[in-house]
Amino acid sequence: MSEHHFDRLEGQDPDRREADLFARLPGQISHAMTNAPGWAAHLSGVDPQTVRDRAALASLPVLRKPELMAAQQKAPPFGGFAAGDASSFARIFMSPGPIWEPQGEGDDPWSAARAFHAAGFRAGDIVHNALAYQMTPGGFILDHGARALGCAVYPAGVGNTEAQVDAITALRPAGYAGTPDYLKVLLDKAAELGRDVSSLTKALVSGGALFPSLRAEYESRGVTVLQAYATADLGVIAYETIPDDGLIVNENMIVEIVRPGTGTPVADGEVGELVVTTFKQSYPLIRFGTGDLSALLPGRSACGRTNMRLKGWMGRADQRTKVKGMFVDPKQIAEVLARHPEVARARLVVERNGEQDAMRLLFEAEGAEIADALAASLRDVTKLGGQVERVKMGSLPNDGKVISDERNYES
Repeated sequence: MSEHHFDRLEGQDPDRREADLFARLPGQISHAMTNAPGWAAHLSGVDPQTVRDRAALASLPVLRKPELMAAQQKAPPFGGFAAGDASSFARIFMSPGPIWEPQGEGDDPWSAARAFHAAGFRAGDIVHNALAYQMTPGGFILDHGARALGCAVYPAGVGNTEAQVDAITALRPAGYAGTPDYLKVLLDKAAELGRDVSSLTKALVSGGALFPSLRAEYESRGVTVLQAYATADLGVIAYETIPDDGLIVNENMIVEIVRPGTGTPVADGEVGELVVTTFKQSYPLIRFGTGDLSALLPGRSACGRTNMRLKGWMGRADQRTKVKGMFVDPKQIAEVLARHPEVARARLVVERNGEQDAMRLLFEAEGAEIADALAASLRDVTKLGGQVERVKMGSLPNDGKVISDERNYES
């Protein structure tokens, strides 16, 4: 095993990895169906012992977030898809939707330690963790992963930028963890205040796209940044080891790329929806549709890890869009508009303002000015601020699109 690898699994023969995963899969499906009534209903008629290869797995139905949300509304909080009741979990989180997620078992419930190791973090490092710890699991995903690796964590969370700069100055952390955008906010504030934050030489970012221009700026400022692709439900799905060389799929999970809206796998290299099967015991997820688009890259990474590689996050199969690390759902925009029936039509535009995500709610309406009230409702429902602009009646396209992601992911 290379000293640069987290463990021997990263360099194992791909055929052996595949054989091991599918040897374990029937037991995992059986466990889910026996201990979680939601899975028993969803997989009704399935014989777990027959699901021993990718073709058999592809015959199972995909569970997507709208179905999970509907199940959770009928049988809160987990819709019968967790192998235990709410009191058996260390923590319970709520993500936008809402979707309830339990914290899984173990010291590294979301399997994030491997991503930290790939990003250059080692035992004894101090990590400045600027993902939110409130309600959603983002902060805890990275916190547990860093501590499982042997790092100490400063739980900065979000906001209070000047106080965070003070903490970096005093603690001298080796690296940053958080959204791609916020690291620039911290570095800019430190420069403005004349503070020395040069201890930050590496970063693991998640919760948003790392645009090439932003990565280049960080490199020019002495910080090497790598990405982890994670979701609240599944944890870390894939992670970077070399910039712009794809993301390595995490160990102990099965990843498929399927045609959006179906469960049919696409040909290697074709863009489709990412579907993931995990082996967690307390919260098993089998063919769970992320709603995210990606594609498999051919060949192996130059880093020596042998698992399949993803091209990276390539947009949403639905209109659900991540902004500053938080998902904004078309249902939330509908809730905003329900508060303002005078709005005839609206569209949320997601774009870049400098090196940060930004939202603009464009709306058509007759009568009095309601932009300020709409802005307040937008913040209240999405928990994110955004500009609100009235546009000419009839000027918005009649194409059914509620959220338009207009960020350029190539530059």
